[in-house]
Amino acid sequence: MTPQNILAEAARISGVFRDAGAVPVEAAILQPAYVLLDLYGEDIRGRAFVTDDPVQGEMMLRPDFTVPVVQMHMRDHAEPARYTYAGPVFRQQVEAPHRVREYLQVGYEVFDQDRATADAEVFATIQAALGGAALKPTTGDIGLLKAAILGLKTSEARKAALTRHIWRPNRFKALLERFGGKTPVPAKRAALLASHDPFADQGPAVGLRSRAEVQARIDALRADAATAPLSSEEIALIEALLGLRETLPHILSALRDLAVDLPAIAGAVDHFGARIDALSGQGIDVDALQFEGNYGRTSLEYYDGFVFGFHGARDARPVATGGRYDALTAVLGEGRAVPAVGGVIRPDLLLEVV
Repeated sequence: MTPQNILAEAARISGVFRDAGAVPVEAAILQPAYVLLDLYGEDIRGRAFVTDDPVQGEMMLRPDFTVPVVQMHMRDHAEPARYTYAGPVFRQQVEAPHRVREYLQVGYEVFDQDRATADAEVFATIQAALGGAALKPTTGDIGLLKAAILGLKTSEARKAALTRHIWRPNRFKALLERFGGKTPVPAKRAALLASHDPFADQGPAVGLRSRAEVQARIDALRADAATAPLSSEEIALIEALLGLRETLPHILSALRDLAVDLPAIAGAVDHFGARIDALSGQGIDVDALQFEGNYGRTSLEYYDGFVFGFHGARDARPVATGGRYDALTAVLGEGRAVPAVGGVIRPDLLLEVV
C-alpha cells in the first residue's frame, strides 16, 4: 500500500459523498486550541499535538474535521446542508505508539431537521462508500443513556457529573457506585466536611484557587454528602441499558420493556424506532444490524445520539465511525443548536481490509 494508493482511495470515497449531494469544504490544519480545550478540557492535550503561535496563541494540529466544519456551518449557512472533506488529521498515540500519528480522513456531514432520516442517510452513505468491504457494522445510542441519566431521582449536580463522564466509562461506573452509596466517603474528606471551620489550622493558602473557590467546592461536597443515594433499582436499570447487545428489532423490544420502569427514555426509544424504519427504508438489513448499549463511549465527547462504526475482523481500530452531535452545534453556535450527524472513513485502513 503506497501513499498514492491511499490518495486514490480517498478520492474515490470523496466522489461517493459528492454524488450523494455533499459540497466539498476545507479546514485549516492549525486550529485554535482554546476551542477544543473549552469543549473537552485539558484531557485533549493527551490526544492532540499542541504548539504556540506568537500571534494567535496556543494552536492544535487538527485532530479531526467536525469542529471546524460545524463552526463554518453555524457561521455561514442554513439547513439543510451536506458537506464532504478529505485531508490529514493528527492524533497522539501514547497508549499505542506503533500506530501512525498522521492519517487521511474522508468525511460526510449532514445538517437536517429530520433526525431519523439523516441518521439513516449518513449510515447508508458511509456503508456505500466502503464498497462492500468485509466489515462488521455496530451501532449504539448515547441519547438513550443521557435521557436515562436525566430521569434519575437525584440532584442536578449528580446528573451533570454522570453526563459529563459518559465518555469515561471507568469514571462513570465509579460515580454510579459512589452515588449509590456503595463507596464509603474517605475519612479525611468526611472529617473536612464535618468541620465547622474547614480552614482552621490549615496553614497558608497554596495553589491557584482562591479561598472562595475552595469554599464553593466544600459547599458542593457537603450538598452531595447530604443527597440521598441512588436506589439499587435505578442503578440496575442503567446497567441493564449499558449491557444491551443484540440486533436492532430485539433491542427495540428490550428498550420498550425498560421504558416501563424508566419512563424518561420513552422519547429516545420512539426516536430509536423511527431510526430503524429509516434505516430499513435505505435498504439496510436491520434484522442483522448489531446494537451495543456501551458502544461509542470512548470516542471524542461530542457524540450525543446515534453512533456507529465499521470494524475489520483482525484490528480493533474502526475503518469508519460516525454519529449525531446536536449538542456540539449549540456550543459552537453560541446557543443556536441545529440537528447534525456525520461520519468519517480512513482510506488507509479500508485498503488494508480490501
